[in-house]
Amino acid sequence: MPEDPYVPEDKDPEDKGSEDSPVPASDVASAYVGGPAKSPTSDRPKLLDDEFLAKIQKLSLVSRKTITGSIKGERRSRKRGFSTEFADYRDYVPGDDLRYLDWNIYGRLDRLFIKLFHEEEDLTVSILVDVSKSMETGAPEKLFYSLQVAAALAYVGLVAEDRVGIYPFSDELHAPFRPVRGKRNAPRLFNYLQTLRVGGETNLERSFRAFSHAFSRRGMVVVISDLLDPTGFSDALRHITARNIETYLIHVLSPEEVNPDLVGDLRLIDCEQGTSMDVSMNQRILAAYRKSIEDLQASIRHNASLRGISPLFATTDVSFDHLILGYLRKRGILG
Repeated sequence: MPEDPYVPEDKDPEDKGSEDSPVPASDVASAYVGGPAKSPTSDRPKLLDDEFLAKIQKLSLVSRKTITGSIKGERRSRKRGFSTEFADYRDYVPGDDLRYLDWNIYGRLDRLFIKLFHEEEDLTVSILVDVSKSMETGAPEKLFYSLQVAAALAYVGLVAEDRVGIYPFSDELHAPFRPVRGKRNAPRLFNYLQTLRVGGETNLERSFRAFSHAFSRRGMVVVISDLLDPTGFSDALRHITARNIETYLIHVLSPEEVNPDLVGDLRLIDCEQGTSMDVSMNQRILAAYRKSIEDLQASIRHNASLRGISPLFATTDVSFDHLILGYLRKRGILG
């Protein structure tokens, strides 16, 4: 995995970059999308094109919880405070700031009311991407599909002036792209995503525990993974949700994993551990396998609901545009 060269030591890793002029989507795209079909740092196809960036430019990540940030952002939370956009009234209590008294209402009703306003708050969005060896399977490859999802969500967040960080993991949490703010940081973030490669077995518990220890802010977490960990996933999820962090889970599988079309005598090889098993594949075994996939997804739904996590299931044959512009908007992740 790459080291962390994307946040220079002489710059604030959460630098907003507000002094820069706004960057059109087409100009951002040309830095890492336009031009040749391949990236200069990767043999992997480009993640997004400028047409798609234009489609998602006006979307935003939807937080269902009130988030307290360190500086004002462009996000309007459900928390009410003293900002610029009027929200409601409440009764005056001693100690309230007299500047927010509504004297017009006092003149009509002879009662003191304080004006409330929507409070603009910043959101920290952490995107955890599974880069274990099992993510190399599928056509299109599960990792490439997941990186596209991560790139789209990250871009939406950056345009909205949210802080966005990327945290790859496999058997451990790898060097992250630390949270940054502002669309001007999109090229660096996309270049970082292009450098990510598969490696290592899956250890969700160790990876998520390390993330929870390193991540001190409340905010939004998006986990993109196939969740194929032989030790399970339930205990791992508690590390993220223990701090009441709003969490979305995107479970990515390939069509072949959901509905394999295999017949005859085969040797199946575990892509992470290298172990093998000789089987005579028939309809009975295929039916049992499909049932195990259904049970896995049912278990994910159950455990996610217990922990307040919103799960989404996707196979890589689902159009990426449809996943982002359709499923994620319908499920309330994007608005």
